Amino acid sequence: MPPDPASSEGPIPSKEGGLRLLELLRVMHRLRAPGGCPWDREQTHSSLARHLLEETHETLDAIDSGDPERLRDELGDVLLQVVFHAEVAAEEGTFDIDDVAAGVVTKLIRRHPHDFGEMQVGSAAQVLVNWQGIKQEEDGREHGVDDEIPATLPALARASKVQRRAAGFGFDWRTREGAMAKVREELAELEEAPADRLEEELGDVLFAVAALARRLSVDPETALRNATRRFGERFDRTRAEAVAAGVDLETLSEEDLLARFRAAR
Repeated sequence: MPPDPASSEGPIPSKEGGLRLLELLRVMHRLRAPGGCPWDREQTHSSLARHLLEETHETLDAIDSGDPERLRDELGDVLLQVVFHAEVAAEEGTFDIDDVAAGVVTKLIRRHPHDFGEMQVGSAAQVLVNWQGIKQEEDGREHGVDDEIPATLPALARASKVQRRAAGFGFDWRTREGAMAKVREELAELEEAPADRLEEELGDVLFAVAALARRLSVDPETALRNATRRFGERFDRTRAEAVAAGVDLETLSEEDLLARFRAAR
C-alpha cells in the first residue's frame, strides 16, 4: 500500500491550505449552473481546446519574461482551463476534478518508488530510466518511442521528447563530447549533401542539436525562443541605426552586414 501523501508529508505549502482552489471550483460551478453565464454554459471540451493552447503558450512566454506576477496570472488562466474541463466532464457524468487529481497523485506515487517505496536511485538519469520502465508496465504492452506524442507538437519539442523517451531505455549520449561530435559530423554531411538530400541532412543536424541540448541540460525549445527574441531585438536596432545613417542593408556585403549587426547594442 503506497503512503498517503496527504497525511505523511506535513502541512500543505499554501498560506490558505488550498481553500482558494475550492473557491475556484464553486465559482466555476455557479457559472455553468442554470441561470449562470450564457457564454460559459455554451462551452464544450472542443470549444475550450484553443483556449487551453493559447493559455499554455502565454504561460511559456511569462516564464521566458522572468516576471513572477505575470507568471502567477498566466498559471491561473491555465488552472481555470483545467477546472473548466473538469466541470464540463462532471456535468456529463464522465469524471470530476477529484478524479483528475486522484489520477495524478496515483501516477506520481507509482512512478516515484524511490520516494514512496524501497527503490534506491543514484541520479536523475536513473529516475528517467525507471519512469519509462514503469510506464511500460502500466498497460503491459510495448510502446514505440514516439507513441502518443502529438504530431502537431512543434518539431523541436517533439524531437526532444522522443529523445527523452529513448534515454529512458538507456539510449543516450554518455558524454557532452560525444553529443557535440555528432553535431559536427552531421554538419559535415550537410556540407557535402546533394540538393535532393538537403532536407534530410538538415533534419539530422537539428535532431543532433536537440540531443546535444539534452546532454547540456538545456531545453532546446526555450533556447530557440530566446535566441529568436534576441535576434529580433538586435535586428530592429541594426535596421534603425542603418535608417538613421541612410544605409540600405541590402547593398552591404555579408561582412559589413554582420559587422553592423554585431555592433548593435
